[in-house]
Amino acid sequence: MEEKDLQKTMYRKGMRRGIIGTIIVCAVLVFAGGMFLNHSGSKTRIRVQATEDGKQVTKVLSYDSLLDQSTVDKINYLAADIQANYYEDVDVDAMKEGLYQGLFNALDQYSQYFTKEEYDELMKSDVSGSYSGIGATLNQNSDTKQVTVVSVQDGSPAQEAGIQAGDVIVKADDYTAADMELSEFVSHLKGEEGTKVTVQIYRSSDHSYKDLTLTRKSLEIKTVDSQMLENNVGYIRITEFVQTTTGQFETALDDLKAQGMTSLIVDLRSNPGGLVSSVTDILQNIIPKGMIVYTEDKYNNRNEYQSTGEKQLDMPLVVLVNENSASASEIFAGAVKDRQCGTLIGTTTFGKGIVQGIQNLSDGSGAKMTTSRYYTPNGVCIQGKGIEPDITLEYQFLGNDNQAYSYSLDNQIQKALEVLKDQK
Repeated sequence: MEEKDLQKTMYRKGMRRGIIGTIIVCAVLVFAGGMFLNHSGSKTRIRVQATEDGKQVTKVLSYDSLLDQSTVDKINYLAADIQANYYEDVDVDAMKEGLYQGLFNALDQYSQYFTKEEYDELMKSDVSGSYSGIGATLNQNSDTKQVTVVSVQDGSPAQEAGIQAGDVIVKADDYTAADMELSEFVSHLKGEEGTKVTVQIYRSSDHSYKDLTLTRKSLEIKTVDSQMLENNVGYIRITEFVQTTTGQFETALDDLKAQGMTSLIVDLRSNPGGLVSSVTDILQNIIPKGMIVYTEDKYNNRNEYQSTGEKQLDMPLVVLVNENSASASEIFAGAVKDRQCGTLIGTTTFGKGIVQGIQNLSDGSGAKMTTSRYYTPNGVCIQGKGIEPDITLEYQFLGNDNQAYSYSLDNQIQKALEVLKDQK
């Protein structure tokens, strides 16, 4: 896929990022060692916090233990049978990890068990917003499995090696990109800082293959892009909500204000979400004093996120969304819409109105589990429904096949500019 084609389609589909796995709205929780009380026969007791009649109470709940003797016997028989008759030797530890994974497979698509290695990677990149790798954002064609560079991070090993947007990455060391899913291939591009990886690229402009040896580097994931458009309209695109996103957004906002910005477009198209703390911190710069979002769990515990109003945006605002704007992006869109401080343009959002918590277990492994629903300021849970924009407009590239992407050829941005002009 050529660079211009990537740019034209990036707002129609969710781009699969090669530097960060997609995360969902989550509040990071730490596993409390005293949470589990005891086991008694076939029962397991657990202490939980609940809200009753508006007051916080501690309750001790009792549940049937999952591993009764018949279940233990069945698992041990199957494990022995596998070890005896499977055509290759098996890793017993991997089988145990599979048991833990199976518990979460019985829940929803967002709940997941992590090995120690997986948990460490999650916290390093998806949550913290940093990673060690080559600094390229990648897309994989669903049909051909071809992996193409979407963008290259400034100061990254990829940039230093001369890798460009539109290049096809064929191999990383001995791993062929087309033979695996993108997430697996990316894991071979990542690694400890200072280690090397040899990347083979194909460049269509000169029909050449090049083998490049890159030294991995610790990088901050760039999740915010900005520029000044016509008529002093600022434009900020947010691709993910991680820990570093808030700082990047505030830097971009301050820079645009310094340039004389009089209105703002925030682009959340194909943003899959991220941390609750990140999006609510960013909304402190936009929303007037009052409710941003609140969550409720099955014990009626309510957690509210409020704006102080001290940094409220004092100019017209448009927020761009599409069907791939999910989770934390919907918290953003829902707050703007309900608090009537901006105009939403695009298509109905994904509809993820649930929150995940992350537990760190004593052996270094971890788990992510859906723990609550979230509600917009007007008390609406958008799970399975999404948020309808104020102005519904399907994305259309206004140019021809020979033209590169430009905001002037993006019909949704042009509509945003039109709306903002009318509001001045």
